[in-house]
Amino acid sequence: MNSAQESATSVAVTLSGCSREDADAVFRALSRSFDSEREAGDTPQYVSEGHMTVWSSIFDVAKPHGDAEPVRLAAPVTAELQGGYWAVDRMQATLAAAFDLLEEGMAAGDQEKDVQLRLCSGVHQDEI
Repeated sequence: MNSAQESATSVAVTLSGCSREDADAVFRALSRSFDSEREAGDTPQYVSEGHMTVWSSIFDVAKPHGDAEPVRLAAPVTAELQGGYWAVDRMQATLAAAFDLLEEGMAAGDQEKDVQLRLCSGVHQDEI
């Protein structure tokens, strides 16, 4: 795959305003559906106490390899998605299958868009 194809199918996901455990839950849910730069056992780590921690990963949405399932979170998570229109839309649809989400903002450019979401535990928690 060339770099133009990679950038068209890659989505940068940034998580903030959440615990390490909730960040890990979101990244694990996305890793069930898409390839990521993260190693299989890689879990988010705190960098320093007393400061807001932000976690990020890049996912390739070209070839999904699993369906999203509802995920339980201890508290809402702020997620920012950045990438090409098609790729961000595909990622947002996958997140909507795993979490209740609220779109809090969106910025659009010529070839990319940036969407800010608020993720909460999925609606079908009785199935977990």
